[in-house]
Amino acid sequence: MSQAEAFPKAAEGKLADTRLRATLRGATHTIRDRRTAVVAEVGDWEDLRELGRTVKEEALADLGSLLARFEERATAAGATVHWARDAAEACRIVADLITVTEVVKVKSMATQEIGLNEALAARGVHAVETDLAELIVQLADDKPSHLLVPAIHYNRSQIRDLFDASIAAGVDDDPAALAEAARLHLRERFLTASVGVSGANFAIAETGSLVVVESEGNGRMCLTLPDTLISVVGIEKIVPRFADLGVFLRLLPRSSTGERMNPYTSIWTGVTPGDGPQAVHIVLVDNGRTRVLRDPVGRQALHCIRCSACLNVCPVYERVGGHAYGHTYSGPIGAILAPQLTGGHRSLPFASTLCGACYEVCPVKINIPEVLVHLREPPPAEQPVMGAVSAVLSRPRWYRAGLRLARWFAAMAPARRLPWPLSRWTAVRDLPRPEQETFRDWWTRTHGRT
Repeated sequence: MSQAEAFPKAAEGKLADTRLRATLRGATHTIRDRRTAVVAEVGDWEDLRELGRTVKEEALADLGSLLARFEERATAAGATVHWARDAAEACRIVADLITVTEVVKVKSMATQEIGLNEALAARGVHAVETDLAELIVQLADDKPSHLLVPAIHYNRSQIRDLFDASIAAGVDDDPAALAEAARLHLRERFLTASVGVSGANFAIAETGSLVVVESEGNGRMCLTLPDTLISVVGIEKIVPRFADLGVFLRLLPRSSTGERMNPYTSIWTGVTPGDGPQAVHIVLVDNGRTRVLRDPVGRQALHCIRCSACLNVCPVYERVGGHAYGHTYSGPIGAILAPQLTGGHRSLPFASTLCGACYEVCPVKINIPEVLVHLREPPPAEQPVMGAVSAVLSRPRWYRAGLRLARWFAAMAPARRLPWPLSRWTAVRDLPRPEQETFRDWWTRTHGRT
């Protein structure tokens, strides 16, 4: 299946899954209702959003020097900084640093994006996901379907059956019992692991610090207990100053989990002798980000702080889930980020109603509808066709002649798909059949010319 056909085909199958739709609706509405309640408590919320947007814009405008400053400060604090141009290079760097057969992992979108678990498995290294939802997905040999809640597409009876067959025979479907089963399963891994792998929510140029925010405490275990810590960080996670962190620690938890603050916020800078990991490695990953940065409209997708608020209000995501997008980043942010990072997934910008709900909830004011429309612009090969269509639509006589020609063509070729090479157009678009009588013709017939 081509990337152009991937979303339409996948979405068609997901729409038929009534249990998935019910599960997604219940989960997304619960999270977004919590968000609405805690956001309403903040009187200066819109000012806070604008400040977050400004900080991210400033960071991207000075990205090169901020990354150099981060490397300098992190290195001075005892960390080793590596640079990776793409996913393959990032995976190779991480794999070369690991000499054991099992590592523990903090939930990380960046490591999912580069396919790190699969790369480590090819080297004989098992990466244990320690986030509860990530663990569920891993045990099911599945893929995450939500930025914040990777197992959102599972209900608790499905999780019970999965745990019963893998890590906790006889467990019931009580949420507390399921969480306890996961806790017991992971405890030994935490205590024996010598290598931890993480991502980072933020990287602070001023101090060389990394920040991870999470809700379960598993991240704190992975970040403090192993002897070696390897953090894979997208270069867009940089913020200029430590003081900027205060803005995002107010925006992120309210937008993501509907909490006033994260239960666990871990901040570390290099190596502290005798305390925590004694070998700290940071892999700064590009993997298409500098290409996104060159687009003056599309670059705002790099402002994303991975809160997932846009997914929870999106009518398209609610009905098809994350797997239909065919990329690590799903929902509205995935529809603008995945095509720019990969150069493919060209159908994703059309996976939207352009209702604007995503822009209204985005904590850093990414104008997702604007970027969606921008990415829908036809490629150079289609632009002459679009120019011709524009000329016809702007001239009434040409337009009426075009309608007559379209009706004749539809009568001769009733198929709703055009032949090659125009089939690339109708593979991801409907080809509506023109009415046999236009409004103008009907008016003339029934009322006469005026």
